[in-house]
Amino acid sequence: MSESHSIGLVVGSLRRDSFNRRLAQALAMMAPAPWQLEIVEIGDLPLYDQDDDASPADSVRRFKARIAACRGVIFVTPEYNRSIPGVLKNALDHASRPYGQSVWAGKPAGVVGVSIGAIGTALAQQHLRNVLAYLAMPTLTQPEVYLQAKDGFFAADGGLADEGTRRFVQGWLDAFLAWVERQAPA
Repeated sequence: MSESHSIGLVVGSLRRDSFNRRLAQALAMMAPAPWQLEIVEIGDLPLYDQDDDASPADSVRRFKARIAACRGVIFVTPEYNRSIPGVLKNALDHASRPYGQSVWAGKPAGVVGVSIGAIGTALAQQHLRNVLAYLAMPTLTQPEVYLQAKDGFFAADGGLADEGTRRFVQGWLDAFLAWVERQAPA
């Protein structure tokens, strides 16, 4: 990934065929040149334990290095029990520690999500925005993206099937990338 135009996609679901992983892959397909969006995996991170701060696992060092190399981060989160998944919170905690060595601080962020529920991932996104504010990540506030997955939501090629949804998400992505440019010029 080219550092100057790289955006990390952090997916809050570990399931291979999750709606949010598929949304992240669709976003990557929609990225205009020269931007590159790439999923930064979180499934191999151990549970955060402050006792490990002095000697983090290889997976933690890899994750932090990948995030540090990105110009911005898009969090693609499902909603579990009206909040963010534990695996996503675990990744946020790992990359913010040890205290004073957070790779999140100052990194522009965007938040999106898709679920089968009518309100999309609205509550999970709100909880995530609270955490990102504490981590000093300037986060795009408008437009917001709360998507409801229905039959045929994803196209056979992995993109978004509905033209209106595709235009809406592309508009959000374009706004996010322009905002990253303003927040963190190359």
